Amino acid sequence: MQQSEYRQLIELAIAEDLAGEGDVTSLAVVPDGERMAVLWSKDQGVLAGEEVFAAVFQRIDPAVDVRFLLHDGARLAKGDRVAEVRGRALALLSGERIALNFICHLSGIASEARTLSDLAASSGRAAILDTRKTLPGWRALAKYAARVGGARNHRIGLFDMVLIKDNHVDAAGSVAEAVARVRARWGTRYTVEVEARTLAEVRAAVEAGVDIVMLDNMDLPLMRDAVALVGGRAKVEASGNMTRERIPGVSATGVDFISVGGLTHSVKAFDFSLKIGS
Repeated sequence: MQQSEYRQLIELAIAEDLAGEGDVTSLAVVPDGERMAVLWSKDQGVLAGEEVFAAVFQRIDPAVDVRFLLHDGARLAKGDRVAEVRGRALALLSGERIALNFICHLSGIASEARTLSDLAASSGRAAILDTRKTLPGWRALAKYAARVGGARNHRIGLFDMVLIKDNHVDAAGSVAEAVARVRARWGTRYTVEVEARTLAEVRAAVEAGVDIVMLDNMDLPLMRDAVALVGGRAKVEASGNMTRERIPGVSATGVDFISVGGLTHSVKAFDFSLKIGS
């Protein structure tokens, strides 16, 4: 993870929480001696976000020392002592919620990615993919957390891969024509994926020589038929309402990938607490 992927977010978070005045409660109430705070896990899951957590405190006060006892990718249990933060009490209290917001959200993504990946592996070989359904500005962080949890990144944006969806097919008139226009414009520069709603569209996509066929909102029998129709000539991705309950069955159909929008857009935050000693 590069600092450029989160520095601006930290600046925005500090500006909206401290707004030039600072932590007015702590400024009035808390003696400004040095303290140590402990980051405790209150749940089970996977840790992600240690670097950005530390960077929040060091941006507020470079003298703050953050030491992680466990690191990104570690399996967490309730009661685990995850990190220690030493510094001025005012700096610890000013950065507490900002730092927790980052690490709770990112660890939530990593934890869900691990759960979904394990479910997919229980019945097949499908890899879990993230999507572009991320909060503005959080794309790189969210996709980093997904990787930490064992998922794979799908395209980063609209610029790094061709994904021909239903609206593109409808605009071009057919799958074959849409793929032909992409090849005419870009040649083989980009991976080409086509969203298919029917077996006829699956067949058309394979015959057009695409790299990946996305099965959009298909039921399990139709997915199995589509995988058989593709016959290894392209990778196959399943998409649409991919819940924990559905993923083992979907993976068992033989698809290569399962994309999950909820992995980044509506994941439950991981539960941490930061307790500051007296």
